[in-house]
Amino acid sequence: MLSDDPASGRDDGHRHVLHLPVAATDQDQALRFAYALARSLVLVPGLEVAGATVSAEDAQHVRRWVFCDRIMADRRRCLARADHDGPCDPDR
Repeated sequence: MLSDDPASGRDDGHRHVLHLPVAATDQDQALRFAYALARSLVLVPGLEVAGATVSAEDAQHVRRWVFCDRIMADRRRCLARADHDGPCDPDR
């Protein structure tokens, strides 16, 4: 469990994942929104921006990556859009 004092930085290893459903009329719109939202929150501690995915409401077990899912040499993920052209870059 996290400490009651957020400044302590103590963490027992348990994590919780936030699920924030957002309705979009098609996959491309959902991907664009997820990309913009994730990029706007990139400085929030604990947020794994590159882990963002999109799924159909009735098939939430089938997810599409918003960002490239390749892990770079320094263990960070590439922050380019999924299926991008060119080399991967963790600092895009």
